[in-house]
Amino acid sequence: MPRKNAHRNGNGATLGFEQTLWQAADKMRGHMDPSEYKHVVLGLIFLKYISDAFEEKMMRLTSELSEKFVESRRLEEEIRKNLEVLGFDV
Repeated sequence: MPRKNAHRNGNGATLGFEQTLWQAADKMRGHMDPSEYKHVVLGLIFLKYISDAFEEKMMRLTSELSEKFVESRRLEEEIRKNLEVLGFDV
């Protein structure tokens, strides 16, 4: 059953958390002037952006390094096979 303060958006989904979020933000802000509070919010937005960018870069580097590791393992195995064919004890 939808809550009393829940709203319906255009696609029929019941949304009730917006009011709670706004009330929580107002409570956290306290008596701070909105022009001062923007610095807090902009700092949080910047930190979120940096965090997302770092995570994306880390995932990309992890993928690239794992591919290079697999390639180096294949190369190492190929060299070992060729040395064994030539009669070297590896």
